[in-house]
Amino acid sequence: MSGGPQRITIEPTADAPPRDVARGISTTVLRRLDLAAALKLAKMAPEAQSVLDDTAKKLTESGEAAGLLLANEGVSDRYLALLAVTYKNMADKGAVAPVQRLAALIERRPETVKDHLKKARRDGCLSAVAGKAGGELTEKAMSILAAVSGDEA
Repeated sequence: MSGGPQRITIEPTADAPPRDVARGISTTVLRRLDLAAALKLAKMAPEAQSVLDDTAKKLTESGEAAGLLLANEGVSDRYLALLAVTYKNMADKGAVAPVQRLAALIERRPETVKDHLKKARRDGCLSAVAGKAGGELTEKAMSILAAVSGDEA
């Protein structure tokens, strides 16, 4: 919090016209942002840090669980589904270099994780989003994850 913003995320509203979204944000709008006020507001909201910490913990646990599945089952459907959901969630939360983070969590090289993610896409667990990290989980992945959750209960 003391060094200024680390990241600014700008998202379109649900009713934004597609042509406005395609053009992106202008420098005029960016100049109007009051970063000092935003930083002051962020410092006044310690619960936000708690939410971020909880999210990071859940993503770490999910990645470590994927690593355990890989060690126990190899590149199984259950592993690929858990890897896909962890990768998707990391990308959705704006994680920097999610592949490298996943690689550290499952104790494999980033190239191996990339290959596993490609396999997850080929096997129908994760859709691709052109030019961006992440994707969408498929019905197949969601049913596998539901079965895994049922196993743990």
